Amino acid sequence: MLDLAILILHFFICLLISVAIWRRPKDVDLQRSSTGTVETAPDGLILIGKEDDIKRSQRATAKVNGREVVIFYHEGKFHAMDSRCYHEGGPLCLGEIEDINGQACIVCPWHKYKITLETGEGLYEGINPLEPSPAPQWNSKGVKQRIHKVTIDNGNVYVSPPDLSVSFDSDYFADKFKNSGDLAMEK
Repeated sequence: MLDLAILILHFFICLLISVAIWRRPKDVDLQRSSTGTVETAPDGLILIGKEDDIKRSQRATAKVNGREVVIFYHEGKFHAMDSRCYHEGGPLCLGEIEDINGQACIVCPWHKYKITLETGEGLYEGINPLEPSPAPQWNSKGVKQRIHKVTIDNGNVYVSPPDLSVSFDSDYFADKFKNSGDLAMEK
């Protein structure tokens, strides 16, 4: 009987998650043609799309040098990062944005890893067991997610190509899913 109750509860939770994903605002998909060509400005910046379109949808995905990048518009600022979570490659474009200690963070929908939009730092909540009354505090794991510089010019949103001379944990999954189709829901 307990197994049946757990199964019903699991089914109900999955149904709620499916409805929440279905009802959320849709991303603007700004991927270029199937040949992978993108518009590049003379200064090397890569055109992502129109500023108003991204503001309206709050987020968009695009290919930048074959990498899937997600662009967020949150509280009046644009942020761009590799679209695959550094932990297991979860689709950050489907994550929710939360405020953690005054920092806007994307929460990976697969394993709830928290990544700051501004710096790409991975955050975790931990306690110091040596304290008499340990209280959870947010700590940094360091920069784990590759951030891309966003430039707005004449109503257009541009992203700088990544500097691959410096590596980040998210590079593994960016390369793994490079030049692939729409893999946002694959696991």
